[in-house]
Amino acid sequence: MTEPVAAGPEPETLSFDDAFAELGRVVTSLEAGSQSLEDTIAAYERAVALQGRCERLLAAAELRVAQLMARADGSLAAEDTAAEEPQG
Repeated sequence: MTEPVAAGPEPETLSFDDAFAELGRVVTSLEAGSQSLEDTIAAYERAVALQGRCERLLAAAELRVAQLMARADGSLAAEDTAAEEPQG
């Protein structure tokens, strides 16, 4: 049996690179398929949380790039904005 995926820091505290790397480790662990049912469920939940974090960070980055490119006069200036959080 492989070791269960460690809980680790909260996904919302991770940078994109850290969250993406951990997501890769969790997926590899899930693909191995040799964990208990409870550990597999916990790893899947962690993977979903990490994926959500990566998606939100990518959306925020895309918004910043779009704002840089949206200047009509050709100048570049970043506006400090946050991507909207889904409500639900």
